[in-house]
Amino acid sequence: MLSSSRNASTNHVGDSQDMEISDLQDAMQATDRIVNDDIEGAEAQLRARKDSSTFHQLGFGIAVFMRSILGFEKDIMAEASTRLAECETRAWNDMKKAQKQAEGGGSASGWFRSGHGGGSSSNGHVAARGCDMYPPGTEYQLVNAEAQLMGAMVSVMQESLTEGIKGFYKLRKAFVTLNAIMDAEAKALAAQQQSNGVAKGPPAAPVYDAKNLDAQKNSDSDSDLDFVDAADSIVESKPTVSYEGHLERVNSHSAPNSILEKEIGSLSLDAEAAASLPGTRSDSPTSHKASASPLPSLPRRPLNAKSGPDESAFTNPVDVFVHSGANMCFGILLLMISMVPPAFSKLLYIVGFKGDRDRGVQMLWQSTKFTNVNGGVAGLMLLAYYNGLLAFADILPSDSDAAQLAEPDEIVGYPKEQCADLLERMRAQYPESGMWKVEEARLLGNARQLTEAIAVLKSAGDSKMRQVTALNMFELSVNALFSMDWQTMRDGFLRCTELNDWSHGLYYYFVGCAELEMYRDAVIAAAAAATKDEKSTFDTEAKRHKKQAGEYFRKSTAASGRKKFMARQMPFEVFALRKVAKWEARAKEWGVDLADAVGASPGQEMTYLWNGAKRMPPALLERALGCLDWARCTVSSERLEKLKAVPDEAAVKAVAEAALLSNLGRYAEARQRVEPISKQDRALFKGEHTDDWTAPCAHYELAVLAWRECCDRACWPQTTITAEAGGGPESESEKTAIDTFRQDKLRQCGEYLDHVKTWETFVLDARVGMKVQTGFDTIAWLKGKKGWA
Repeated sequence: MLSSSRNASTNHVGDSQDMEISDLQDAMQATDRIVNDDIEGAEAQLRARKDSSTFHQLGFGIAVFMRSILGFEKDIMAEASTRLAECETRAWNDMKKAQKQAEGGGSASGWFRSGHGGGSSSNGHVAARGCDMYPPGTEYQLVNAEAQLMGAMVSVMQESLTEGIKGFYKLRKAFVTLNAIMDAEAKALAAQQQSNGVAKGPPAAPVYDAKNLDAQKNSDSDSDLDFVDAADSIVESKPTVSYEGHLERVNSHSAPNSILEKEIGSLSLDAEAAASLPGTRSDSPTSHKASASPLPSLPRRPLNAKSGPDESAFTNPVDVFVHSGANMCFGILLLMISMVPPAFSKLLYIVGFKGDRDRGVQMLWQSTKFTNVNGGVAGLMLLAYYNGLLAFADILPSDSDAAQLAEPDEIVGYPKEQCADLLERMRAQYPESGMWKVEEARLLGNARQLTEAIAVLKSAGDSKMRQVTALNMFELSVNALFSMDWQTMRDGFLRCTELNDWSHGLYYYFVGCAELEMYRDAVIAAAAAATKDEKSTFDTEAKRHKKQAGEYFRKSTAASGRKKFMARQMPFEVFALRKVAKWEARAKEWGVDLADAVGASPGQEMTYLWNGAKRMPPALLERALGCLDWARCTVSSERLEKLKAVPDEAAVKAVAEAALLSNLGRYAEARQRVEPISKQDRALFKGEHTDDWTAPCAHYELAVLAWRECCDRACWPQTTITAEAGGGPESESEKTAIDTFRQDKLRQCGEYLDHVKTWETFVLDARVGMKVQTGFDTIAWLKGKKGWA
């Protein structure tokens, strides 16, 4: 039984504390194997511990969670949901037990650490804390929040709209918990520094002030809401009048916003209102009392990887776990919410706050200072963000502006050196993980070293984790697309269909694109053949690729719709369905095969949509321009002229060419391609078989051109350069002329981005919207640094 005296069971207290630390270290050591691509080994070590703890249960949850997010397989996501819910409940119970034991222990500091928490008699005693960094039970509070956060991510990825809404609601709960931990930490660090008289580094300031939250101590609860699954088949709703960043066009394949709003309308963040709903529980182990009003926005601040407390501030293993884990979890949470497509902005009312990309990334950098699984996951997230999502954007601070304007150690745009250093550290920490091969290839690709990137991916071999092998293969296939290595691209995407179940419709569409390009190559080779035998060989090859292109495009249509995101069809599958339907209709009208009804290069179209031009060296950019030549189309000259006159077909070619020319520095030529498209009537780009994304993307490419001219010194007004001035303009008047020019280009960039932002819904608008938002962030950064209005 729990002793009311601090001194009554000193040995038991010490034993209990030692047991907790032992459990934690064993569980984290086992979980480390997951990041090293050894989930089986991790689970075996976790099972080997007799009377496993909450920390071991967290390890099991992380293992199945990693499988689920890497593979997106339905049965694994269901298993993840179950395991994480069990972990969440147990952590809640252990946290409550620790708090009650601390209240009854009467220590001088008032803070005690609970024991094992597994219910065994040997661990039922209060354990005094080794230091006073966090309140009692915080370690279990963190485990509870981690389980909620992972569970929320799994819920949002599932096909059910109901599960998705539940996931967003869980994010709110995780936020409240993590905020309380960070608030307690900030106070403890401040007190520690004051008592020592020497600052070891700036304390981690609380994200929100405690008075703005209703549930600081995680001791109150709200109810889990009862939900009714939304119907998968929804009638078409009228499109919105203005663009609101919808994930995809609402049609018979997707749930309209009205259904989403109806579901959200039944939710309330007010605890009293929630208590009146069916299914209310007064002491839910997975809930926190939520504020009825939205939480305040985070303050803007420079992103600095070295900010935050130094590692030496944490000597207790439990405190290291809490600090690194809270920063990792909160960082992921803030980053995730900052990137939620505007289509789901209504759901953010459930969460009650806005994400903060800079703050989230900074907290992830802080977590990577620690060589444990928390730091490893934070490193994975950072590299995925920088090498994937951020590298996908075009409008980022230039190297010269970053060097001149950024504060010391401030991270601006895409930090190549920091990413390379982080990758080196992660590789040393987890040498067996295949994820680092993928990230190394992405680093090389972002440096326009595609040949080297492909070599790295080909050398990777199969990982112990099938999901990592699938990621490697997808990255290899995409790079082969950018390199116009059609055979490697085709074989790679076919392998992807064997490795995971995520989006076979998209994979088959990629394969169809590769087959079509090989068909066109063979037709051109046959026409240029020097002998009859050569011509016959190429003709045979052309027929084979033509047939396979048609088969795979139709296979793409048949395989689409199997995977959904919150009851909505995957955006790229909607895109592929529309493309194939357009070609089928044209083929029927003209009496030709499907492959001959295709217009501008679908391979280069996909390169544009994956922003491959940013990875291509000049030689490949030039080759890609040739690939977009109308002469590669395989219809008669008369029908080709008709094809050229179709607005969206011409726009596909123009937008793809503009991106290639822009990356070659040929800005005037790029503008000539897309400016006419931007001036055409929007109505020309509407219709069931129309590529509606091309017109807004023409405006986006004009924004990119304005930005590049703003940053490219070759475009600035001619000035007299003096070496003494460090290579800058000689006079103040010349500096003023440059600033005036740059501000004008910055204004143009913002205006074009506004056009895209306010565009009505179109296919892939969420994808384009992420690049647009990054552009606005970049403009704001430069304006702020320069002091421009």
